[in-house]
Amino acid sequence: MSNSPLVTYSRISPNRTSPRNHKIDTITIHCIVGQWTAKQGCDYFATTGRECSANYVVGKDGSIGLSVEEQDRSWCSSSRSNDHRAITIEVASDTKHPYKVTDQALAALIDLLVDICRRNGIKALLWKGDKSLIGQVDKQNMTVHRWFANKACPGDYLYNLHPQIAAQVNERLGAAAPAEPEKKPSQTPSGATFTPYLVRITASVLNIRKGPGTTYAVTGQIKDRGVYTIVEQKGNWGRLKSGAGWISLSYTKKV
Repeated sequence: MSNSPLVTYSRISPNRTSPRNHKIDTITIHCIVGQWTAKQGCDYFATTGRECSANYVVGKDGSIGLSVEEQDRSWCSSSRSNDHRAITIEVASDTKHPYKVTDQALAALIDLLVDICRRNGIKALLWKGDKSLIGQVDKQNMTVHRWFANKACPGDYLYNLHPQIAAQVNERLGAAAPAEPEKKPSQTPSGATFTPYLVRITASVLNIRKGPGTTYAVTGQIKDRGVYTIVEQKGNWGRLKSGAGWISLSYTKKV
């Protein structure tokens, strides 16, 4: 097992079990309840008298710290079985509900998740918000601390973003949303089959909407100016391959 090359600071905590006893197949996102940098988080886990740690710490400034190597189990989720199979990530957050994180931290978290999935053979992140599916990684491979203890972690801000986080990671992994039923190829008015195509986002922040138009609810945002696949088009709106929703093509450029 390797560690992420995105790490900007490393200080290994003694609070760990070496080695982990299970293949990495799960992701658990936490909030650290403090607007810290990765260095501050890693230094805390390395020196605290409390029995706690995490594999990674994502700082408020987008820094990424390694606190427990991926080959080892962190002490993070109040569940030994979960921590043995999961990569645990503490993200800097506000100290009050809903424990909001910065845009820099969220972008770094998504970069880190993409890297973790690629290196560990996780083809897609699966999220249904269903505690009964713990351990059934073919149906759901994301878990949260609140399922194992009487805690608010990861806070409502990150918890409610789980569908968006999974969709953005899966888009970059080239994986369609697993929960989305397979659709028949779209057709133009003339009956021709629609051919998917790639676009690069040109806006710094682009809303993802539930349907093709501004009257539909916003379900997420794209902030990485990355390349995305359009699998259906209605007017000047395109549907994302990930299943996250629709984007305005006015803020994209064909690749």
